[in-house]
Amino acid sequence: QGRRFGTSRDFCKRFAKAPCTVFPCALVPSAMAVEEQAPEVPEGEEEFEIGQDLYYVSEKALAGIKEKLSNGKKEEDIKPFLDKVMEPDQVPDDETMLPVDMRGVGQEFDSIEDMVVELGIVGAAEAFVKAREYFEANKDKEPEDERPKPMTAAEWKSALAEGEE
Repeated sequence: QGRRFGTSRDFCKRFAKAPCTVFPCALVPSAMAVEEQAPEVPEGEEEFEIGQDLYYVSEKALAGIKEKLSNGKKEEDIKPFLDKVMEPDQVPDDETMLPVDMRGVGQEFDSIEDMVVELGIVGAAEAFVKAREYFEANKDKEPEDERPKPMTAAEWKSALAEGEE
């Protein structure tokens, strides 16, 4: 079964072009153990139960999306904010990046681009709002001190760069 955006490790592969060791917070044990034969993991690969489907988005972009969604849901008003979510490396270094859990979207997508194609600009924007709400709801009941935290875009970019090494 595919995942919407895979793990944060997949996120780093997609955006940092290297396997991620940066976001171990996204690789947490699942709240429910499922008794079934686990697929074989290739030698040298780590095996994890995936809880969150973590992604980081600009706090300002997310706030802009929420505001525009509440004021008529016009694509032309929402698109600049969604573009900022889709191109996170363009976020100014001092902006805050918020973790979102893409399981809250309710559908699986291979990439953000696929999500926008299928849901449209307004639907994709609504999906990011749902992903943030899902993260905040903490349905896995993770201890607060173990949950992913907001960070500045500079910290996030630095973490991605460290993952390339």
